[in-house]
Amino acid sequence: MIKKQPKVLLFTAVFIALSIISISSSGQNTVTLEIAQIQTQLDSIKSKEGLLRDKLETLKLEQVRFKLKEKGLPKVNEGEEIVFHSAMALVFDNSHKQAKWVAHIITSDVASGNISRTNDFRPDSTIKTGSAVEADYFLKEQKPDGTFKYDGFGFDRGHLAPSADFRWSATALSESYFYSNMSPQVADFNRISWARLEDLLRDYINRNPNSELFVVTGPLLNDSLPRIERGVNKVSIPKYYYKVAVDFENSRAIAFLMPNKFCEKPTENYAVPIDSIETLTGIDFFYSLPVDVQAKFESQKDPIAWLSKGEQSDAMPLDSRMLPKKHFNTLEAKLFVNKPERVSICGTVVSSKLSGKNNVFLNLDKSFPNQVFTVTIFSNKLSNFSYQPHELLMSKEICVTGKITEYNGIPSMIIDNEKAITFLEN
Repeated sequence: MIKKQPKVLLFTAVFIALSIISISSSGQNTVTLEIAQIQTQLDSIKSKEGLLRDKLETLKLEQVRFKLKEKGLPKVNEGEEIVFHSAMALVFDNSHKQAKWVAHIITSDVASGNISRTNDFRPDSTIKTGSAVEADYFLKEQKPDGTFKYDGFGFDRGHLAPSADFRWSATALSESYFYSNMSPQVADFNRISWARLEDLLRDYINRNPNSELFVVTGPLLNDSLPRIERGVNKVSIPKYYYKVAVDFENSRAIAFLMPNKFCEKPTENYAVPIDSIETLTGIDFFYSLPVDVQAKFESQKDPIAWLSKGEQSDAMPLDSRMLPKKHFNTLEAKLFVNKPERVSICGTVVSSKLSGKNNVFLNLDKSFPNQVFTVTIFSNKLSNFSYQPHELLMSKEICVTGKITEYNGIPSMIIDNEKAITFLEN
């Protein structure tokens, strides 16, 4: 019997091992099932979240259209028709094959939106007379290797209502690429000057997230405008564009009028009152408001409140017509970069700095990092001053005389003594 014990022990061990495996397998099956159940729940939550987000976007788009109809649209003239899209409205001028105006709202959602530009330019089928088309801006020919050869007509397809203002809605952003929202713009205007204005208005909402910005944009249209003759519809080429913006929450309004070319002045220099745009266009903006409220909004033109805190300390360039003979403002300084003659540049000292090496830097009209003209006084020349330049000159209107060089693309002047500086009388 003793000899049989090893077999008994062996069978027992195998039985126990099989039991353990069975129990372990059962436990693993339970874990696997639990993982699958949790994943199913997460997928269900994700699906519900997607449906809720779609519903939320639909409601927000509906709300934008309601608000536009309530108080955001210009007055429509006889024979004109408003075309509504998901988040913008426009009146199309068939004789010029572009919108007379486009109205939309910049909401606080623009800060958190992450929809990328789609570039899906296409005709607007809602325009009964037909919108512009791709062949109004360039010709495209497919080569044997499958790539395309482009023959451009010299103008960008410039957005009136910018796509980035709709980055919170895939639908609205895509619709901003309708050709009814396009106008022929010079490349440097569209990509630099116009883009800066668009950025300025978005940045304003980013700083004022409890507000909304009602914006109307358009070209100045008239029968004397040149046209893109090679295009199929002969689209008119505007010489000027405008934007009108109102923040009802903070009772602020502003308009901008910019020429269709690279604009050398800071964006705020193109600010004008809304009523001046009404005079130029004959359009009655925000006509549904009470007359006294319209008058209040349409007379405002101070751009300071629309700038960041850092920019609010900046000053407008001085009117060169009011300066002494052979004196120029900061915007004209670039005309004399690396020229042999000494010139006098005038402006307001808006920022100053005493560096760790005791060099003094003065910025006129625009502060760092947006400076347009910088004055440098090196430490070994400070003894030639009877005052601390970085302290006494702050906020003063001055003229500095010397030769102009360039540093990192910014017109600059190095001065050696206080005789190089004169004070303008306020």
